[in-house]
Amino acid sequence: MDRRKFLSTAGLATAGATTLAAPAIAQSVREMTIVSTWGRDFPGLGISAQRLVERINQLSEGRIRAEYFAAGERVGAFDVFDDVAGGNSQAYISADYFFTGKHAGFAYFTGVPFGMTSPEWNAWINYGGGQALWDELSADFGLKKLPCGSTGTQSGGWFNKEINSPEDLRGLKMRIPGLGGNVMSKLGVSTVSLPGGQIYENLVSGAIDATEYVGPYNDYFLKLYEAAKYYYVTGMHEPGGGNAFGLNKTWWENLSDWEQAIISAACQEENALGAQEVAAKNGEYLARLVNEHGVELRNFNEDVWDVFGEAAIEVHEETRDHSAMAAKIGDAYMDAMREIGGYRASAEVAFSRQRNRVFDLG
Repeated sequence: MDRRKFLSTAGLATAGATTLAAPAIAQSVREMTIVSTWGRDFPGLGISAQRLVERINQLSEGRIRAEYFAAGERVGAFDVFDDVAGGNSQAYISADYFFTGKHAGFAYFTGVPFGMTSPEWNAWINYGGGQALWDELSADFGLKKLPCGSTGTQSGGWFNKEINSPEDLRGLKMRIPGLGGNVMSKLGVSTVSLPGGQIYENLVSGAIDATEYVGPYNDYFLKLYEAAKYYYVTGMHEPGGGNAFGLNKTWWENLSDWEQAIISAACQEENALGAQEVAAKNGEYLARLVNEHGVELRNFNEDVWDVFGEAAIEVHEETRDHSAMAAKIGDAYMDAMREIGGYRASAEVAFSRQRNRVFDLG
């Protein structure tokens, strides 16, 4: 046979063999169950969680098949931590300050009184050593954590009476979790931690006198304006609420590098989108609360802010004293806040103050 003809024929045969072999290679599918603290289709937090799960499916082109369960559909809102740590589900979407009963240090990975804002917290997590500390703490519970959203600076809350002095806080029954709840307890407030789906009924029934949740966008859809008259716009308790994507550590470590990269990318994308959505919507829904529902906006006065601050300093010290790990996290957090927040105070915050003055933005 002519040598050139043989080589040509052989090449076609090889190509044909390659073409025929490709369909025989099966694409494995990784099943992933994700549980959440947030209600299904709830604007803000709920939609953010569902968008993240959908994005994992999209980016993986179906090779990770993630199935989402909102609060109560598979486990209770506050049961997600144990469900994932125990391996019943592969991941949860929540806020880690709900789990300070497991370890006080988890508070620093959501939001703490007078703590970092969302841009500061994300800078610490991604570039200031925060992620390594989160990993170290979570590993003791068989978990791996990733940031997956932010609520920004949260509102002070809904009250059925005006808070004109520290004395007005005493005796109140208030829904407020995390270290913010510890601050309020020091000021004579009886605090409870309730999932979002239970707040309205408790406020309407009088089981609680006041509540904080997130901010105007999320609060509007809970219809808290039907149950309380006064809305305190700025709160001390969660200046930069960060959401957590908690994965079963063993399951995570058995993923390929590609699968881990897909999940990490989806979380980082939603971490940005969630914060942007809240920033875009809060102003609109604050106006709707006032104009459509007659909500009266208030701000805590300096006397109230001062007692918040005094109590917060005590709470930070108590949290630090919980354990060596809590002290390690708390010290690193405060060091990062001074460095990152100090610069922002002389740049972004100073600029915003002057811009707002010039354009009368309040």
